[in-house]
Amino acid sequence: MSERQKLFLIIIVFLAAYFMPTEHPRVQSAILEAFAMLHEYAREHVLLCLVPAFFIAGAVSVFVRQDAVMRYLGAGANKLLAYSVASVSGTILAVCSCTVLPLFAGIYTRGAGIGPATAFLYSGPAINILAIVMTARILGLELGVARTIGAIAFSVIIGLAMAFIYREEEKAKEENFVMPDETNLSRKLWQEIVYFATMVAFLVFANWGRPLETTGFWATVYAYKWWLAGVSLAGVLFTVSSWFKAEERHEWYGSAWFFAKQILPLLLGGVLFAGLLLGRPGTDAGLIPDEYVKTLVGGNSLGANLFASIMGALMYFATLTEVPIIQGLLGSGMGKGPALALLLAGPALSLPSMLVIRQIMGTQKTLVYVSLVVVMSTITGMIYGALF
Repeated sequence: MSERQKLFLIIIVFLAAYFMPTEHPRVQSAILEAFAMLHEYAREHVLLCLVPAFFIAGAVSVFVRQDAVMRYLGAGANKLLAYSVASVSGTILAVCSCTVLPLFAGIYTRGAGIGPATAFLYSGPAINILAIVMTARILGLELGVARTIGAIAFSVIIGLAMAFIYREEEKAKEENFVMPDETNLSRKLWQEIVYFATMVAFLVFANWGRPLETTGFWATVYAYKWWLAGVSLAGVLFTVSSWFKAEERHEWYGSAWFFAKQILPLLLGGVLFAGLLLGRPGTDAGLIPDEYVKTLVGGNSLGANLFASIMGALMYFATLTEVPIIQGLLGSGMGKGPALALLLAGPALSLPSMLVIRQIMGTQKTLVYVSLVVVMSTITGMIYGALF
C-alpha cells in the first residue's frame, strides 16, 4: 500500500468516525452487534478452527513435498485427478469460509495451480456433507439435492474458469518452476501421511456439530467427539516429537505464525465490519435492517437472485448456521431461487474471507473469483426458481 493510499484510508476512517450519528438507536445497536459478533467469532472459531488450520497450513508449506503438490494440484497436473483431489479434500474438511483460508494459502504458496486451489477454496465450506443433509431435512429434499449438485459443479467449474482465465500466467509459472532437491528426506511417506491425518482429524472432530437426530452414526460421533479429538491431538504430539527434528519443528511454528499474522487481523477486522453492517445471523441489529433484505429476495427475479447472492457473499455464516437462517427467510417470503443462490454463495464466501483472499492472490484474481461465485449462484437460483 502506497503512502497516498494510507493517507486516503486514514481520511476515510476519520470522516466516518467524525460524522457517525452515534446517538441514533440503530447505530448504537449496530456497534454493539459488531463487537458481539467479534466476541462470538473469537470464542467459537479461533481456538478450535483457525489455530489448527494455521498449523496445518504451516505444515503444508514446510513439509508437503512440492513434487507431490505439482503432480496432483499443479497447473500441468491431470485435470480429472487435480479437481477430484481438490473437491474431495474440501468435502473431508467441511470447514467454514474463514477456516479454509490458511489451508488454501498453504497449498497455493506451495505451488498448486490456481484452478485446483480455487476449487479447493470453494469446496471446503460449500460441500459440507452434514450441512447438505440438514438442508434436505429442514428445507426440503429438492433444495438439498439442488445444493449438492450446485456445490460440486461450482467447485469444478470455478476452478476450470480460473485456470482458463489465467492460463498464460499459470503456464509461465509451471515453466519457471524449479523442483527443489528432496532426495535427503528424513521421514517415510507413510509417516507424513499419519502426521497430516492426525492434524486433520483433530480439526474435524473438534468442530463436529450437533446433529438433528439423537441416535445414529452422526450422533455417535458427536457423543465421542472430544475423545476422538483428544486421540487425534495425542497423535499429532507423538508424531511431531518422534519423527521431526527440533529445527523442523521451529520452521513449522514459524510458518504457522506467518499465516496467522497475515490472515487473522484481516479476518477479525472483516468480522467486525460485517457485524456492523448486517449483525449476527438471526438478529436484526445491523445498520441494514432485515426487512430490507426480506423485501428484496421475494419472488424469482434477476434482482432477487442477484441480491441474495451478493448478500450471501458478504455475510459470514458459521458452519451449519445458514440452514436455520434461510428457513426463517423462506417463512418471511423469500423465493426458492434466491434461497438456493444464498446457499451456494453464502457458506463459500464472506466479507472477511474476501479480504484475506485478496491478500493471498491479489485484487484482480479475487474479484474474478467472487464474481464467478455470485454470477453462477444467481443463474442457478433463477433456473431452480423457474423449475420449482
